[in-house]
Order: sequence, then C-alpha cells, then structure tokens
Amino acid sequence: MQTIQLQVKDGYTQNILDMLGSVKGIMIEKIEVKQDKSLELDPYFYERQKQLHHLRVDIRNGKEKMYDSVEWDIEMQKLEKELDAL
Repeated sequence: MQTIQLQVKDGYTQNILDMLGSVKGIMIEKIEVKQDKSLELDPYFYERQKQLHHLRVDIRNGKEKMYDSVEWDIEMQKLEKELDAL
C-alpha cells in the first residue's frame, strides 16, 4: 500500500472526495481528510506568506524601500494629517 498527499485548492475538496469516492474499495483503501493547522488559525496564511516573500525579494532588489522607525513615524504623521484634511 502507498500513501499520496494532495493539496487541494479552496472550494474543490468535495469534488476531489467525490471523484476518489467513486473508486474507493477498488483502488483506494482509505480516504482521510486533514485540515492544515495553519489554515485553521488563519485562512489567509499562505497568501500572506507568499506576499511577504515577494516583499522581501523586492526590498533586497531595491524595488521597495524599507523604512526605519523614525522614517515610519514621519510617514505615518503625514498620512494622519492627510486623512484629517479629508
């Protein structure tokens, strides 16, 4: 017996289970569904992880600027003034 692990896109789990269920007993001995613990705690975990990875690459390549705490405070004060002016 061999084990196969599948990562299924959101919304397709039931479709996959239906397809596998049609051959259960013939080719498949057991079907087990496990939820990713990261997704239970945060459903957007992997999307944000990918965005943060791209951001790190862009910072290293100079496409994005990383602010230090003083620059951040200055920029946030500017933003607050702009929002107050609206």
